[in-house]
Parts: sequence; structure tokens; C-alpha cells
Amino acid sequence: MGSQPSPLQPAMLMGSPSFPNALAWSHDNLIAAASGHFVTILRPDLPNGPRGLIKVIPNEPLILGFIDRKDLHSGCLLPTALYRDDKPVVRSISWSPLGMAPNSGCLIAVCTSDGHVKVYRPPFCDFCAEWIEVVDITQRLYEYFRCTEFQGTGGSNSLDFSEVPSNRPCLLKNASGQVDSVTPNDEVSEKMPESQLLSLISADEYASRSAMLYSLVVSWSPLLHVASEFYPDPNRNASVSLLAVGGKSGKISLWRFHQPDCFTIEDRKVPAVVKFIGLLHAHNSWITTMSWLLFAFDSLNPQIILVTGSSDGSVKVWLGDNDKLLKSSEVDPNSFLLLKEVITANAVPVSVLSVTVHVQYPSKMLLAIGKVSGSIEIWLCDISSREFDKLGSYDAHYYAVTSLTWAFDGRFLCSCSQDNILRGWILHERLLDEIPIFSDMPRSNDSTCPSRDTFESCFGVAVSPGNLVIATVHCFDIDKLNRMYEGRILRAAIEYFWIGGLQVDVLLKSPFSCNIEELPTFPEKELTYWGANIIWSLNHYQCVDKPLVFWDIIAALLAFKENKSKYVEHLVVKWLSLSFLGSHMNLPPEEVLSRLISRLSDIPSRLLHLLNIICRRVMLAQLDADQLTIINSKFQNMDGVCPVIEEEMTKWVEVLLGSERELRERNVGLSFSALQTSMFNQEATPSLPGRWYPVGLAQMEQWVALNQEDIHDQLKSIASKVTHEKSRFVPKKCSAMESCNYCSAPVPFESPEFGFCQSENCSSGNVKRRKLLRCAVCMEVCPSTPLWFCVCCHRFVFRLAPEPLFRMSSFCIDSDSSNSSSQAVSSKPLCPFCGILLQRKQPDFLLSSSPV
Repeated sequence: MGSQPSPLQPAMLMGSPSFPNALAWSHDNLIAAASGHFVTILRPDLPNGPRGLIKVIPNEPLILGFIDRKDLHSGCLLPTALYRDDKPVVRSISWSPLGMAPNSGCLIAVCTSDGHVKVYRPPFCDFCAEWIEVVDITQRLYEYFRCTEFQGTGGSNSLDFSEVPSNRPCLLKNASGQVDSVTPNDEVSEKMPESQLLSLISADEYASRSAMLYSLVVSWSPLLHVASEFYPDPNRNASVSLLAVGGKSGKISLWRFHQPDCFTIEDRKVPAVVKFIGLLHAHNSWITTMSWLLFAFDSLNPQIILVTGSSDGSVKVWLGDNDKLLKSSEVDPNSFLLLKEVITANAVPVSVLSVTVHVQYPSKMLLAIGKVSGSIEIWLCDISSREFDKLGSYDAHYYAVTSLTWAFDGRFLCSCSQDNILRGWILHERLLDEIPIFSDMPRSNDSTCPSRDTFESCFGVAVSPGNLVIATVHCFDIDKLNRMYEGRILRAAIEYFWIGGLQVDVLLKSPFSCNIEELPTFPEKELTYWGANIIWSLNHYQCVDKPLVFWDIIAALLAFKENKSKYVEHLVVKWLSLSFLGSHMNLPPEEVLSRLISRLSDIPSRLLHLLNIICRRVMLAQLDADQLTIINSKFQNMDGVCPVIEEEMTKWVEVLLGSERELRERNVGLSFSALQTSMFNQEATPSLPGRWYPVGLAQMEQWVALNQEDIHDQLKSIASKVTHEKSRFVPKKCSAMESCNYCSAPVPFESPEFGFCQSENCSSGNVKRRKLLRCAVCMEVCPSTPLWFCVCCHRFVFRLAPEPLFRMSSFCIDSDSSNSSSQAVSSKPLCPFCGILLQRKQPDFLLSSSPV
């Protein structure tokens, strides 16, 4: 691949992974590694920084029944009798989509080697490193089986498990962490009726029950939206995600998780809305791997696909029934239809799967299958016509394939194996071509990082949200480490590799070219590939449903910018021309930015968010958020450019401030239109959980009055009407007079960013006036309660913005927008200026996500 923008620091782990797919990259830019009896969670930009932890501990035993002592030596119970491991390790991990956690982050499902599955959330308000358990899936499944499966077999229908004592010294643990009751001892005999002691089950029945509860792999589905007619309550969040849990029995248990109705950074005891929706008998042997895919080519009827692999070598493709999966309140075993068994049972177990939508055909799925023999199979599956075509089989590795991941819309495939080899493949038409992209990777100069020669196996690979970085997790060969130092504490390492310079032939409206003075260490061809891939990635974020997480894009641009080259500006201007102006005419940057500023009102909000982040984090990276706030204030009160800015940055400051002003006007316009609609209907705006209603109207009026010369005429008109008529409808509490949170002194409205206390103590002498933050959404003075924080622009929010703000295609406040805004629900906690996920501000020693 050649040179990279900059080497990425590896992260050392204190435990070593033991199972495939031991690495997962979340939608909010956190990386989880299954390292021994821990799940280690960290940020890719801070490999040696704060971490989150999930510690695996032995679970409480579950009572499955009683067997006769002589049956303990039966063949089906031999593994149970011989099992002695009381230190389970992490077997499988999977991140949920964004928005499933109470703070709108991601949940993580963890399956351990004792067959237990639990779901955890980040400790957003607990100020600790260890993640918080949300639900015990195995316990829920056990409770379901007690009422159904266990009641209809053997002699267990007369056994009341609730009366079984919890402390029995003669009980043995089986491989799934359950308890084997061999023969009732004296203690049990004294406390249980004789009729229950005689209710023994067979060894086969006990093994069957154990297999039903023994989980092997977990996998979250993409975010699914339930049709509004099934949820008439507009306050109900109708987005769900399905958690699939595969087990030894060949069955998959399916769990429906609902997004919270309201997101919070204060309440630490928000219950999870979880529903068990059914069991899918997928295979006749162990479920070893699963993967989900959502086909949204038909927006009215999206199709959900589940692909499953088994230890018997079979791979099956299943089509989900949306009505049963998303809306049914009953447990239904027929929620999936088998489309195809692409591989029948054979002697080679399947270890991993990876699926993606074909780049050119929205109804076709690319399926990559990895086996323990080291081979990879590629299938092309047309879901609409039910046609399945095998593209080829490749002897990719010497040992078991431990992870597969697609990138760049299926153009690139990365594989890794226990043979410690990482391979990249480019898909050309119907063939995979290997590319040597990992041969000359730059290494960090960090002396604490052991040599790559000390790696002995690779257990996972994951791709970044922007598709420009690959992460892998390797185990160390302990014998090759310094036994006094490294060998005592290091077990594995996460490494990062740039893939943004690959020639993957991404599709752009206009080819990217570099007609500038090249960087001395980069050939023109490679810079062309980098530019095309970065623009492709930025274009993908124009979809409003895709979370704005592109740390890798910004990291690459900043690395190029360090070379003092015009390459980054050339690339960004090319993207602006294509995305904002609709074409690329090789105009000079000044002309492109000038045209851009004149067209801000016609640009979708999502593009404005992208523009703001690029301006703040790349083009104006030399200025921190506080400096930009000061510059913003000076721009509002004086003509010309603040002298603190370098001349070449002036144009980018003007773009940023103009874009943020446009978004603020849209937010104010939505608030006024919602108020106007409620006044005409003579109804008070409902303040129900989950619903959005306009607040800060007095502050918005003052802001409009201070900016009459710069705002849209349409906003002036609606503001005038609201001001004239609101006195009859708006409660008196909507007052323009605000008070200091600390001394109750007045705080006049001077700026939408902050206010100053007018206390006599602060106004006299040389005492500096107390500076108070204002909410970035409603412009009211922020209370002293925990606030939402934007890690990009460093603004604070305590009133969430309405959902329509983030979906506006232009500045247009009409009757349709009035009706939609008056009935709007609060969005996810998103920054109104950056569009990224807000979070609770954490101290530096605690882990927090970093979308940018």
C-alpha cells in the first residue's frame, strides 16, 4: 500500500482472546476486545488512555432437574462430569446499534465460555470504569423454559423449582455453569417432599436442557423501525433492535430490545424494555457464528436477513417476518423463513461469517464464509429472486479463519486467522484478488510496544465507521517476550492499519485528481486513491440515518495537513464542489467558499453538520472551541475579521459562522412555527415525555431582534406574528428575565452562547462578572444539573432539539413544517450545530466516546 498518513498507536491488553471475532468496533467509535475473563473497551485515538471493563465472574448455578447417580457416567453427561473450569472467559461479543443505551449510546452483549449471556451499558453517570449490567439473557431464558419446555418432559412437571434449596454441597457444575444434582443428599431429603425426590429425569433429558441454555454466540441486528400504525402513541419510540443468541442445541433465541422513550444522563436505573420473541431451530449442531443484514431498497417494507453457520459445516440464510419479529407480543417459532442452505452439513465447521449489500445491486447480498480449515467462500445472493451464486472458494489461511469483515460497500474484504496472517482482498466483478497491504506498515516509535515478531495468532478484525482503518487483535507468544517485564503483564495487542490508500474503485460523481504540488513522500496515484476514498466516505454520511462518526476521516486529513501541503484544502474544496454546488468546475477555493456562503439556506442540515465538523476539526484545527466562541462574538459586534485569525483561515471562519447561524435560524424557525400552530389551535403545547415542545421563546425573540440585518425575511415575518399574538396564549413563565443560578441576580440576554450575572458584587471594582453557559438549543441559561455536552464544538445542552431540524433539506418554514414541528418528538441527543451524539462530560480518567 505504500506510505500512510501517520502510524496509529497499538493498544496493549492484559488478557488474551480465545475465540473468533474477539474484536468489535461500535457505532459510537469504541472498540471492545474479548481479552480473557475481561471485555476491554477503549478509544482508538487513546490506546493508552482510560478504558472500560466488563469482568466475567462465575454465574449462579441454575437448577435443571435431578438425575440418578448411575446416569452421571452416561456418554451425554461425560463432559459435565469432567468439567472443572471455574474461571470462564469471554467467548463472543456484539455491539448494538446506536441509541439502544439509556444515554443513546450502544449496548454490548457478552457471551462467556460457561454459556451465559448478559447485556451491559456504559457507566455514563456512575463514574466508574466497569460497565453496568442491563439484563441477564440466560436467566430470562431459563425462566421461560421453566414454564414451557421443562414442564412438558420427563418427570419434571411435578418438580417445583422454587422449593429447591440453593445451597447443596453434593451438586456438581456442568460446562454451562448450571448445577448437576446427582443424588439427593440428606440435607435435600430433609427439606423436600418424597414425591419431588422421586421426580428424576433421564441423562439425555438433562443434557438436552443443558444444551438449550448453553449459549455460544451473540449478534445484534441493525436498527429496525416499526410502522407507526402499530404504535398510535406518538410518544412511543418505535425503533427496535433484535439480539440473536445461538446455542449448543442448534437453536437461536431472539430478543427484541426497544429504544428508550427518553434519553438521560442522570437516571442510573432506567429499565430495559426487552421481549423474548421466539426460538429458531436453525441447525442440528452447535451455532458457531451469525450475521444480520438489513435490505432497505423498499423503504415501505425493508427486509431483515439472518445468516447462520454451524459446527456441522452448514450455512443457512433466513428471511425475517417483520410482523412477527417487530410487532407480535407472543412467542412465535415461525418468525423466520429459510431461503437457502448455501452449504450443507460437511466435515468442516464454519467459524465466521460476514455479510454486506452489494455496491451496485441493492437487492443482492455478498456473503463471506470462513472455515476452520482456513478456506474462504464467497457467495452472491439475490434476495428478491432467491438466486444464490457461489463466486469462488479460496485457500486463504493455514489454520482456522477467525474473522472476516467487508469494507467500501463490499469492494474490500479483510480476513485473519490463527496462523497470525492478515490478508486483504479486492472484489473485482466475481473474483477476489489478494493485495499485499500489510507488508510495509509503519510502526510506532513507542519503545514499550513489542515487535510484531512476538505475535502468534490473530483472533479478530474490525473496520472503522468511515472504512479508512482496520483494527486487529493479536495474541503474544509469551516465550518471545521479556519474562521479567513484558511477559508478566502483556497477553495481546490491538493494532491499527490505514486502508484509505487502497485502489477500491469507489464510485464518485466526478473522478478525484491531484493537480497540485505533491507531498514528497506520497506518489500521485496513492494521493488520488486517498482522495477518492475519503470523499466516498464523506458522501456516505449524507444519509441522515447514518450516525455521524468519522474519527478516521478527520485523523487522516489532519495527518496530511501536518505536511503543510495544499492537498487537504484541495480535497475538501473538491468535496464541497461536488456535494454543495453539484459539480466540480476546478474553481479556486475562494470562489467555491464564496458561492457556498451564498447558498447556505438551500443546503440540507446534514450537509451543514458535516461542513461544521470539517471546518472545526480540520481547516480550523489550530483554534480551539473557546477561541471560536470569542471570534463568533466579535463577528457579531464588529465589521471585518478578528485580528487573531490568520488571513488564510478567515474564509473558513466565515463559512463556519455562516453555517452555524443558518442552523440556529432553522431551530428558531421551527420553535416559532410550533408555537404558532398551537396558538391557532388554541391548545397548549404538550410537555409529555419524549415529545418536543418549544422553550426559550423569549430568548429567541431577543436573538432575532439583535440580528435583524442578517436573518431570513421568512423568519422575521413569523417572529413578528408570534410576538404580536403570543401574549394571549403563552404562559407568563415564558419571561425574558433570567436569574443567576448562584445568587438570583438578573442575567440579561447579550449572546446566544453565554450570559453574565449582573450581581452588584460582580459589577463593582475589579471583580470579574460570573459567566453562565446558555443551552445551545433554547438559549436559556443552563441549570446546575448534569448537561449534555458536544465533544466537537464544546457546547452544552439541556433541552434537546426536535427531530425535524436534522432532516430539513433547506430553510423553509411553511404550513407543512409547522404541523410536523408541532407534533415532533425529541431527537436523539444530537448537537444542533455538529449533528454528533451528545454525552455527559466525563473527567479525563474515565472512558467517553469520541465520534470526531
